Amino acid sequence: MKKLHLLIVFLITSMMAFAGEGMWIPMLLQYNEKEMQEMGMRITADDIYSINHSSLKDAIVLFGGGCTGEIVSDYGLLLTNHHCGYDWIQKHSSVEHDYLTDGFWAMDRSQELPCPGLSVTILREMRDVTKQVLQHVTDEMSEEKRQATIDQSIKEIVAEMEKSTKYKVSIKPFFLGNEYYLLLNEVFTDVRLVGCPPSNIGKFGGDTDNWVWPRHTGDFSVFRVYADKDGHPANYSVDNVPYKPAKHLDISLKGAEEGDFAFVFGYPARTNEYLPAVAVDQEANVIDPIAVRLRGEILDIYNKYQEQDKKVRIQYASKHAGLGNGWKKWMGVTEGINHFHGVEKKRYYEEAFEKWCYVTFQRSFYFNLLQQFEEKYKELEPYRVAYTYLSNAGLNIEIIDFAGNFNKLSQVTADTPQEDVDKMIASLRKATQAFFKDYYQPIDEEVARTMLSEYLENQPADFRPSFLNEIKDVDAYVEQLFKKSIFASEEQVNDFLDHFKPNKLKKLQKDPALQAYQSMIGFYREEVNPKMGPINKEIDRLQRLYMKGQMQMEPEKRFSPDANFTLRVTYGKVEGFKPQDGKNYRHFTTLDGIMEKENPDIYDYVVEPRLKELYNNKDYGRYADKDGTMHVAFTASVHTTGGNSGSPILNADGQLLGLNFDRCWEGTMSDLIYDSAICRNISVDIRYVLFIMDKFAGARHLVDEMTIVE
Repeated sequence: MKKLHLLIVFLITSMMAFAGEGMWIPMLLQYNEKEMQEMGMRITADDIYSINHSSLKDAIVLFGGGCTGEIVSDYGLLLTNHHCGYDWIQKHSSVEHDYLTDGFWAMDRSQELPCPGLSVTILREMRDVTKQVLQHVTDEMSEEKRQATIDQSIKEIVAEMEKSTKYKVSIKPFFLGNEYYLLLNEVFTDVRLVGCPPSNIGKFGGDTDNWVWPRHTGDFSVFRVYADKDGHPANYSVDNVPYKPAKHLDISLKGAEEGDFAFVFGYPARTNEYLPAVAVDQEANVIDPIAVRLRGEILDIYNKYQEQDKKVRIQYASKHAGLGNGWKKWMGVTEGINHFHGVEKKRYYEEAFEKWCYVTFQRSFYFNLLQQFEEKYKELEPYRVAYTYLSNAGLNIEIIDFAGNFNKLSQVTADTPQEDVDKMIASLRKATQAFFKDYYQPIDEEVARTMLSEYLENQPADFRPSFLNEIKDVDAYVEQLFKKSIFASEEQVNDFLDHFKPNKLKKLQKDPALQAYQSMIGFYREEVNPKMGPINKEIDRLQRLYMKGQMQMEPEKRFSPDANFTLRVTYGKVEGFKPQDGKNYRHFTTLDGIMEKENPDIYDYVVEPRLKELYNNKDYGRYADKDGTMHVAFTASVHTTGGNSGSPILNADGQLLGLNFDRCWEGTMSDLIYDSAICRNISVDIRYVLFIMDKFAGARHLVDEMTIVE
């Protein structure tokens, strides 16, 4: 009886989308407009997305390949997170110019630093092309034939569109392949670093505070987009000028009050809200715990050496951040899914789905669908585990991963054109320089010993790369690996490249690091991928059917497609939360909390002297809240995920309140299961951003570029 009651309750709640839940397509936002305005929004869907006039979408950019940014001036000034700009800050850093530690501010445009390889992408238009893409698809087609037919249609549509546009054209699937949308994007490739706070502000709290509320992190950095004199995208040139956008964001100094409507506009990367229970269980309780354990051991090694040497701390800062981000998130996913009974809730829903299926034979497409999921995920699991060890243990041994760059060179023959060989050599010289700039062999040796031991202990002999089965003593193997491999020394690698001849290939081919890489990749290509590929294709087919079935079962429900790195709007309320009995968090933090956390003996909690001075004098300028304090960060019930880092969080008038940079620990499960009671996004208050620029860094000229609403 209790189970039936829970089923009824769950069905009722599932039939009604939580207010604001979902990753909404901006071109279809008119269907959400009424709800958004009832929640407090004072602008229209057309103000957010329009192709007929400038709108907020024209100020939102895909920053690089994995974050969001927003343009905040008529001169292409762009804000994103500190952790989004981290790689570029690190690339410009050295012991002599340690921008990670000390921060960087260009006091005029001549001091702005070029970032080769960095681009920003602006969406110009979306179009629904589902009918055209699926016009030749039939239910009788095999999965391979279906995909080939879709690929051909997409190729033809893109080719035709490219004849009449200057924009980059692409087509992406939505609703797991049930719908398709065409995207017209403009890509700018001259992007320059303008400013960033010191890490003790931009990364305050470090990994300890990552994914945790309350937060006190000034997670922002400043860039500028440049274009040619006609405003078109162009590669870096001293003749380029600041890009003049069709729209830039206005900035509000009013702050975020409890209960205020707010929305995030950005590029969420990947969610999987419509997975079956068996998939969620496997992710949270099998795969993620393995990755967490392996990465945790590597991070412990990084920490030990980074604490001992400033140069090593800089070299491994970006690597540490990359590993640590996933490590802590996956811990939260497992805890959240289990604490809030996510798998059980999915199973309740599936019981209702099965009952719906068997009401009529017309729904025979869906008969036994869930049983097929169970079978396929069971079949998939050992291969996913194998891949998790390969990617998190094997290829996190840097010398082995770096050696992989030389795999193609090891396969040249006397017939390979010299021009091709010369190109390979030139590319490898650049890769070698970049690798050894941020490499510390003692770290790699300890990581190698630890990860190879984990591999041997936890993966069966017949289901791991073959070179592992030849290891009798891990310590002895690692000693010989670094002693005999040319990839342990920049001088040896450069000497090899300087004197490379095809008749010297044996030296390369016998290198133990390259042999280990080839064994790993060979294992993946021969044993893992050939088995995972067909299983995943079948799961994709089942998932597409399941998505279609869910939409048919709940025709009154507004479904939002899973995130796929396309521009989306998400919305909710500024509010705190109660993650556990006895815990009740308010929605904001202040500079007071930074001073309370200060610990000069822990790098992540060092407070900058200038910041302390401003605090002691209460010298906040016009950026203080009406309560007189300096607000730092705030939370809201807005659905976000990776890729939303750097996204603007906007108020009811579409004005900038802050920059989204994280989620609360208890809500990291939101990629799989969203719960509006507990899932919170975390944003740095724009007033703290401006305060740091103006009062801390003395970069008032940047604030003066912006449109400020008092």
